Amino acid sequence: MASFDIKEQYDKIYRYCYFKLSDRYLAEDITQETFLKYYEHYDFMSETKSLKYLYTIAGNLCIDEYRRTKPTNLDEDYEGPIHEDRVVENVSIRNALSKLTDEEREILLLRYANDVQVSVIGKIYGISRFAVRRKIMAAKENLEKELRKEGAYEQI
Repeated sequence: MASFDIKEQYDKIYRYCYFKLSDRYLAEDITQETFLKYYEHYDFMSETKSLKYLYTIAGNLCIDEYRRTKPTNLDEDYEGPIHEDRVVENVSIRNALSKLTDEEREILLLRYANDVQVSVIGKIYGISRFAVRRKIMAAKENLEKELRKEGAYEQI
């Protein structure tokens, strides 16, 4: 089996799924299903191939889940007090992220939400780490532009 820390990768896959689905219960289910599917086929993959395979499974399961269900109203999942500034900030970031390409969103998510190394992202996408860095810079610039359009850049 690959020599990565399962608990750490489980947490990262969960965060990845949560950011894609915005539902912690679905993210938990998809994360569990990801690891079940992984263990069905992992055999003796290298660490890099294992990580790529995990993220591919998780991404595909998230896409399947998104297709299967409709986005729900935020009020339905409300649990607790609203902190208006944080809500506005989160909505602004989500709106800006939704305007990026799928690849830009995915690369930023992998790098910043899951702390995946640039070299591993490169292997996932089949590009050099220098190309990954360029894509990260371009995605960050596009995100900043979108946040500025919404007038939210200075608030964050």
